[in-house]
Amino acid sequence: MGWMADETGLDKCPANYVPLTPLSHLQRAARVFANHTALIYGDIRRSYTEYYARCSRLASGLAQMGVRPGDVVATLLPNVPAQSEAAFGVPACGGVLNTINTRLDVDTVAYIFAHGEAKVVLCDTQFMPLCTAAIATMDGAKPQVIEVADPAAGYASTGETQDYEDLISSGDPQFTWLMPQDEWESLALNYTSGTTGRPKGVVYHHRGAYLMTMGTPISWQLPLFPTYLQIVPLFHCNGWNHTWMMPALGGTVVCCRDISAEAIYDAIADHGVTHFGGAPIVLNLIINAKTRREFDHTVEVYTAGAPPAPATLAAITELGFNVTQVYGLTETYGHVTECIWNTTWDALEADAQSAIKAQQGVAFPMMEDVTVVDDNMAQVTMDAANQGEIVMRGNSVMKGYYKNPEATTKAFLGGYFHSEDLAIQHPNGYMQIADRAKDIIISGGENISSVEVEAALMNHPAVSLCAVVAKPDDKWGEVPCAFVELKEGASAEEAEVIAFVRSRLAGFKTPKRVLFQELPKTSTGKIQKFELRAFAKGL
Repeated sequence: MGWMADETGLDKCPANYVPLTPLSHLQRAARVFANHTALIYGDIRRSYTEYYARCSRLASGLAQMGVRPGDVVATLLPNVPAQSEAAFGVPACGGVLNTINTRLDVDTVAYIFAHGEAKVVLCDTQFMPLCTAAIATMDGAKPQVIEVADPAAGYASTGETQDYEDLISSGDPQFTWLMPQDEWESLALNYTSGTTGRPKGVVYHHRGAYLMTMGTPISWQLPLFPTYLQIVPLFHCNGWNHTWMMPALGGTVVCCRDISAEAIYDAIADHGVTHFGGAPIVLNLIINAKTRREFDHTVEVYTAGAPPAPATLAAITELGFNVTQVYGLTETYGHVTECIWNTTWDALEADAQSAIKAQQGVAFPMMEDVTVVDDNMAQVTMDAANQGEIVMRGNSVMKGYYKNPEATTKAFLGGYFHSEDLAIQHPNGYMQIADRAKDIIISGGENISSVEVEAALMNHPAVSLCAVVAKPDDKWGEVPCAFVELKEGASAEEAEVIAFVRSRLAGFKTPKRVLFQELPKTSTGKIQKFELRAFAKGL
């Protein structure tokens, strides 16, 4: 019998057990960092005292509107202060936050409103036509609309419904937050992109979000008082959970409504931005900027959404940005792997360093296991050659898909979440994505990684962005087809680009067609390959 066999009186109690929730970070920050700047947006500067009071007022106002614990409150907002306030104010009244992609179509927004059973929607004036049209198509219960005006950005209130600032004014700044009784309670509902059917509702719990806010500072080596530029849309994995994390560090969030190179450089130069996250398309904006502003510190960047080309990483490093590749999905609250840098790699050539930085790396500390397995759930050989599927288990994995037990069961087969991303593992355990399962090109029985071909294309001096998809072929079944977005003022010919890639890759991996056009993108900067695949089928 062990020496701890008798645990009489060693029970959970309010003194020794509190359910984990990111809401506690802002409550603490209001005390510890009371006068420190929490939010910056245009001429707005809000201290943590003011930030907390406004979130409390929002929670109070929503409760007065009839929002009860477990009710869904949706948003159609860009990265403005109201979106950050909703991250805390909605769950503070017991609500479940549903941030909706503002670039979705009317039918999909209506589906999300109905599927999530939204009681209230906070909607930016710019997106009121979308919101109104979506609600008009709905049968049954419809959400109440609160309009969030942004006059400084040219969006004055339409006056068609209740105003957000009026709601805030009506709320009680001393409202007692409804903290979760169980950390497994639902915190947020995020819908996947739905490119192959109706979007699925991913449910987050308080525990997973809290542990994301603990694991990220360790991995990113965040200091106290960082200044964070809000580029990642808050409707995308709740901004990778960074909004919930910043109060733990006394951080200052610089809201960014419209993403541009100018806005990024201005924020760094004017506000001393130290950190931000963004997709590779954001890195390209910075690299290809016509004008740049000087700054005298290194800006730390997390990039995710698609594997960045080594050429992109090499170019941005020279401009004063240190990029770390991270990887994750909506189902994992955002990033759950990172490419931790080994200082022995400092001696490598720049190209070799950039190639390593393009790897997705190893698990964040709050994850139990992230690895690559074969079809039988067996670990693949870590030889940088054998491909398998990235799977993961840990506290920052979703509860499941809302009202979709079949999809949830499939996603969690074998006790791991299945990403459907194909990868190899290097001998040191670092993972490197080969492709999404649906993006692999099978040509004459050979698997071609679109990521590998894209990386070769990005070395061409005229290429700004590119995407490679499968084109049907009578002889080979499929062949690579490249879509290229050129840098402003640059030119290139199809034959020249094909020859360029052929000099770097095996002949069967070389694109057989190259088309020059603007690439279709999601609001988070991901290239919409399903559109390109459909186009390639008709070539």
